[in-house]
Amino acid sequence: MSKYLVTAALPYANGPLHIGHIAGCYLPSDIYVRYLRLMNRDVKFICGSDEHGVPITIRAKKDGISPQQVVDKYNAMMRDAFKEFGISFDIYHRTSDSVHHETASGFFKKLYDDGLFTEEESEQYFDEEANMFLADRYITGTCPKCANPGAYGDQCEKCGTSLSPNELINPHSQLSGKAPILKKTKHWYLPLDKMQNEWLNEWLMSKEDNWKKSVFGQCKSWLDQGLRPRAVTRDLDWGVPVPISGNEGKVLYVWFDAPIGYISATKALLPNDWENYWKNKDTKLIHFIGKDNIVFHCIIFPAMLKAHGDYILPENVPANEFLNLEGDKISTSRNWAVWLHEYLIDFKDKQDVLRYVLCATAPETKDNDFTWKDFQDRNNNELVAVLGNFVNRTLVLTGKYFENKVPARGTLNEMDQACLASTATISNHVKESLEKYRFREALANMMDLARVGNKYLADTEPWKLYKTDVARVETILNISLEITAALASLCEPFLPFTAEKIRSMLNISHYDWTNAFTGNLMQSGHSLGTASLLFDKIEDEAVQQQIDKLMASKKANEEACFDSAQQAKIDSAQQAKIDSAEQESAIAEEASAQKPLKETSTYDDFAKIDLRVGTIIAAEKVEKTDKLLKLTIDTGIDQRTVVSGIAMHFKPEEIVGQQVTLLANLAPRKLRGIESNGMILMAEDEHGKLIFVQPSVKTTNGSTIA
Repeated sequence: MSKYLVTAALPYANGPLHIGHIAGCYLPSDIYVRYLRLMNRDVKFICGSDEHGVPITIRAKKDGISPQQVVDKYNAMMRDAFKEFGISFDIYHRTSDSVHHETASGFFKKLYDDGLFTEEESEQYFDEEANMFLADRYITGTCPKCANPGAYGDQCEKCGTSLSPNELINPHSQLSGKAPILKKTKHWYLPLDKMQNEWLNEWLMSKEDNWKKSVFGQCKSWLDQGLRPRAVTRDLDWGVPVPISGNEGKVLYVWFDAPIGYISATKALLPNDWENYWKNKDTKLIHFIGKDNIVFHCIIFPAMLKAHGDYILPENVPANEFLNLEGDKISTSRNWAVWLHEYLIDFKDKQDVLRYVLCATAPETKDNDFTWKDFQDRNNNELVAVLGNFVNRTLVLTGKYFENKVPARGTLNEMDQACLASTATISNHVKESLEKYRFREALANMMDLARVGNKYLADTEPWKLYKTDVARVETILNISLEITAALASLCEPFLPFTAEKIRSMLNISHYDWTNAFTGNLMQSGHSLGTASLLFDKIEDEAVQQQIDKLMASKKANEEACFDSAQQAKIDSAQQAKIDSAEQESAIAEEASAQKPLKETSTYDDFAKIDLRVGTIIAAEKVEKTDKLLKLTIDTGIDQRTVVSGIAMHFKPEEIVGQQVTLLANLAPRKLRGIESNGMILMAEDEHGKLIFVQPSVKTTNGSTIA
């Protein structure tokens, strides 16, 4: 019988968890593991905090405390939030633990002794005043793409461009504020280029049919570009020391150190049996991650495991895309996030509401958006009105008519039989979807069973029959309780707190998922527990408070960014030479006129786009938003609603009658509860003002644009 080793990405212990983290890998992995346990599979669920690397030292410097104090604080915060939210790790470990240091050092030493690494000398930035080499995030300067004066040495967070420190204009150290010098240093490298030709290509290509297209596609892109050696050590004083004498001040690079944390956590959990999971060919290793970690878990970590010689390789890496928030990218630095620990305070005992919404909107195949209005709608219209309503009606009617005991099942008619058959079919569909990592699909199937139950009660109307046909009501409520018991089982991977409540109300224990559904979960005469509401409505006021909190963060961030930019301009003016200033000015002028090209698309991609001319015939502001307008557009073939984020730039009455270019075949999407069918094209003029992309002369509505 196969064993399962399921890992969830190790979060950096430099800040709290937000909903993007949860939707990306922690909720999907928990759902999958709970399913495996219900199927009586041998599974271990491994995670822990990643406590080394530059983000930790930056946070320590910012807070004026030691790196150890930083990781102690956030390890505890994340561990407690995970537990309260119902993420059921078998162990939540940490990479600052001695077990991890020993494991990571031993792993490096094995590869070093086997002669696997190459040794290279290179020039890297060095702060003479601080007397240390600078990691990328310790170097800031002007972005060569958009002229942002606060770009980091690895990325500009304003335009999103990936950078290297030597690309920055006027780089300076965040430690001393001085310009760094280039200084030679020695490091060890993992020869990925050699491994690619020897076995990596063949192994990864064998995953094409089983891995997500997005995961396999990203891996293939890396392979097509050709892998290059990657440093496994760096100059830093926080991390796992390089276990070679004479190399003080060097630690294992965090990307090399962190994934070994899965192994050390398993060792801490199972000190005498850990190899039975990591070195057993019958074990299925499954990594749950976000898409930004694909290369590390699909290429680099497998290369490390293979090089060691006795570890298994991943069976699957079901990575998710990114979750956005209210139409904008989640950002910890901008405080544009819903923090898990704050949610658990603001919405006490509503863990399953957030679990439900994040699963229902999970970014499984593409980036998706979380909005507080959608959160409210799904709670009120689905959890309360569908699942909660059915369970409550069933339990209340049984208590009222049959003294809270399961009534006898009489002769089944066609409707009863169809209902039980649907329960069995839906149960199988949930299992099949979970096996394939299709968690949104599985959740939707589970909710379909609640809809079946509601329809059954509505069609049979037992409250009307009770006075004339008690025997028939007994059968109806027996079937309804059977569906309720099935729901208690099926919702457990997704909504564990709700499952426990339903089981308590039914006075039953866990159902073994290895058994096929036979329609006999509830026995006649069985005494039930006390009925109570599973969910309650979330009012507008509670949601508006969350939106107001986000808007306040956004305003504060914009003010801080403005102040920072102004100060950076002053500093730059004081330090820069005339020729450098002219260069920056030219770059800024060019950047304002042109943004970097996006990823290359094919002709076939472009051919799918249906661009048409339309006329705005009505426009109004969307309630409780600052940015959205609800537009009615005459396309010549229909009149459709489009929600557009242009309210900050145009008054509704100003744009009625304007011709626009409409992306007409964009999939419908709900924004603030309004279904938007298309997208209008906009551009910026030379002053940064939005303008409509429209034909130069009046054109017939519905005309296509080639």
